[in-house]
Amino acid sequence: MSEQAAESKPRYFEDFTVGSVYEFGSITVTEPEIIAFARQFDPQAMHTDPVAAARGATGGLIASGWHTIALMMRMYADGFLPSNGLPAPGVDEVRWLKPVRPGDTLRMRVTIKEARTSQSKPDRGIIRPFSEVLNQRDEVVLTVLPINLVRRRPA
Repeated sequence: MSEQAAESKPRYFEDFTVGSVYEFGSITVTEPEIIAFARQFDPQAMHTDPVAAARGATGGLIASGWHTIALMMRMYADGFLPSNGLPAPGVDEVRWLKPVRPGDTLRMRVTIKEARTSQSKPDRGIIRPFSEVLNQRDEVVLTVLPINLVRRRPA
């Protein structure tokens, strides 16, 4: 499904089938953005000081994992979440697999792993979309396993 298709209309629980794969998004990460985010939220030298980062374990400036998650959330909201969505109850798993560096261009791949109707609220369903963020080399840099509540199609 393209990013445009995801944004064009509301989607319902019945539109998400186990095994479906969605690919979307494109965000290029810049050095100033990495530093600004880290100065505010994760002030470690590997994220805020290119010179110190080059001498350190990361071999250069890298984005905070929390910055990467924020970028993922932007792409997820723009390209995947239904416009008629509901609040999410949480995320079960987050893994940072590779560093994100200045100049990396990120995109997403989401695979529906589970889809079931809610036992307590039959007007909605629960989906478990395994979400991957990939860089321009098709390396997976982040995985997230969220839980999303989605409205069921009105009768």
